[in-house]
Amino acid sequence: MIIKKIDSIIKKNIKYIILFILVVLLLAIVEDVFENEIMQIDVLAYDLFVSTLRNDLLTIFMIFITNLGSPIVLIAICILFLIIIKNKKMAASISLNLILITLLNILLKNIVQRPRPIDYRLIEEVGYSFPSGHSMISMAFYGFIIFLIFRYGKNKNKVFWEVLLGIIIFLIGISRIYLGVHYASDVVAGFLIAIFYLFVYITVILKINNHLILKNKHLARNKRKNS
Repeated sequence: MIIKKIDSIIKKNIKYIILFILVVLLLAIVEDVFENEIMQIDVLAYDLFVSTLRNDLLTIFMIFITNLGSPIVLIAICILFLIIIKNKKMAASISLNLILITLLNILLKNIVQRPRPIDYRLIEEVGYSFPSGHSMISMAFYGFIIFLIFRYGKNKNKVFWEVLLGIIIFLIGISRIYLGVHYASDVVAGFLIAIFYLFVYITVILKINNHLILKNKHLARNKRKNS
């Protein structure tokens, strides 16, 4: 009985348990960052992506991938969605998501003020390093699109698009380490923050959407009564 109750509690609160774990991991990273420590994950990532895997062909690919998380590309996607998506509220929620997560990233960067790695960059970047903007914003932006596809998509290929976008998010994070503009801890922290943010943003968007649906039903009901 006790085991069943525990299992039931875990299943009912799985989202909050996951969020708690994410927060604990994030706080552990932030503590080391504020103490100016280079973490083991940073050393291992450097050894793998910089010392071992770097080559000219892979560098071209990584530059292409990292550009998928650039402001120009993400803004262009938002504009495209505003044009082609019939549900303008959905399209607006995608744009709003990009604006909010960008502002949050700027705020966090200026609070932490961690310098970028400087010894092995392949491209030039400005600003602070923590958390990785490309990683954090891409996780929130493409992650929200994955959610919309999962919830509202009717295309039989929607699983393909969900997996593809998931791979793109992961590779954008890897590209920032490979190109030498972020520590691995910047990328991991960016992902963790974005996942937590997405939980909050999606919850709020769904509540607003449900409220509007109920309001429209109420207005329609009153209109029928008065007609």
